[in-house]
Amino acid sequence: MAALQGVLPLVFMFAIFYFLLIRPQQKKAKEHRALLDALTKGDQVVTAAGIHGKVTGIDGDIVSLEIASGVVVKITKGFIASIKKD
Repeated sequence: MAALQGVLPLVFMFAIFYFLLIRPQQKKAKEHRALLDALTKGDQVVTAAGIHGKVTGIDGDIVSLEIASGVVVKITKGFIASIKKD
């Protein structure tokens, strides 16, 4: 019985950490992966650095992003933070 009383608080702490920290983080990561998989040419996006631009091409893990007329930069796909809704 004493061993159960010692383990029970640890189980409760793990449950709290799971529901308040781990689970929401996994859900957000899953949503971000879905966003990156849905990325297509012509989408208006915002990068993690706050740069706004239009996707001009996707080559595997590299995205070509037009940030001004004639200015195209290449970034890693994982750094796309969101797709802007027009």
